[in-house]
Amino acid sequence: MSAYQKLVAQSQNLFEQFLQEINQQNAQELTVKYLGKKGLFNQLAAQIKDLTKEEKKDFGRELNQLKNKLESKLADYQKQDLPSQIHQDLTMPGIQAKLGHLHPVSQAIEEISRIFERIGFVRVSHPEVDWDYYVFQALNMPANHPARDEWETFFVDQQAHPNLGKMVLTTHTSNGQVREMERVKGQLPIRMMNISRCYRRQSDNTHTQMFHQFEGLVIDKDINIQHLKGTIDYFAKEFFGPKTKSRIRPFHFKFTEPSFEVDFSCHICHGTGYIKDEHNHKINCRFCKSGWHEVGGAGMVHPNVLKAGGIDSTKYRGFAFGWGVERSYTLKQDLNIDDIRLFYSGNQEFLEQF
Repeated sequence: MSAYQKLVAQSQNLFEQFLQEINQQNAQELTVKYLGKKGLFNQLAAQIKDLTKEEKKDFGRELNQLKNKLESKLADYQKQDLPSQIHQDLTMPGIQAKLGHLHPVSQAIEEISRIFERIGFVRVSHPEVDWDYYVFQALNMPANHPARDEWETFFVDQQAHPNLGKMVLTTHTSNGQVREMERVKGQLPIRMMNISRCYRRQSDNTHTQMFHQFEGLVIDKDINIQHLKGTIDYFAKEFFGPKTKSRIRPFHFKFTEPSFEVDFSCHICHGTGYIKDEHNHKINCRFCKSGWHEVGGAGMVHPNVLKAGGIDSTKYRGFAFGWGVERSYTLKQDLNIDDIRLFYSGNQEFLEQF
């Protein structure tokens, strides 16, 4: 038997096999098996290359006829099989598709923005990769300040600017202070809210090398510490709940004078500094260790910073604060997050809780 005769016989056997199986499988399965990309018909057609030129013509006609018969039979069978495929109660509600949601940090950023917008702050945006001048020098930091050490700051491998110095990944959102003063060009007052990514060489349960910070800056006439403390108290109660307490402690920052560390009461231990283990024994709160949780710095804008921004410090005063979004979020009621690195772990079980 020649190669051509064998292929013709295979063609006839394929159609007979199809007729035997047509009532044993549904239309979709038969279509894939016989006419799919890797189906039996294409496997048979691939063997045409072994035939002579004349045989190819004849067998081509044979293949066309076979394909037409298969498609015709499948179409008829599909009509018969259709009722069984769609037999269902069409009045039943559909299956709800799973929907994703914003990352918890993005949710926190939106909430923080809305809270400060209600008291007149305007959301702005300033660079996350910036020159040394805006990150350090314009903020009254001397060249030998520890924050400018390569063990504290990520420096970008980029040629230094002749006037602005090296390029760095911003260690805080305070680089936006002088930039905002330059942007408004003396058109005061300023009520700025800048929320951005920051970078530092730190990593533990309350620090990550990349984190988000929100920066508030107010500059106007007759601004004082009471305005700063009132803003902090307002945010604490709006974001964490009406029972949340805040406090400011004297500190030292080069770009504010006077300067303060800002603490909020810890919701995990309820401000006591300890929790109870499974044996009802008191143990130190792993997250705050003292009943208070430090979230960032604040203070009255230093006159040198106002001068760098082109503002007369004899006429205007201001306050500024910068707090970590992730660290603030861990104080949210009932969240009980004692390690902010979980936000960036990719742990689906953790993220789905939000």
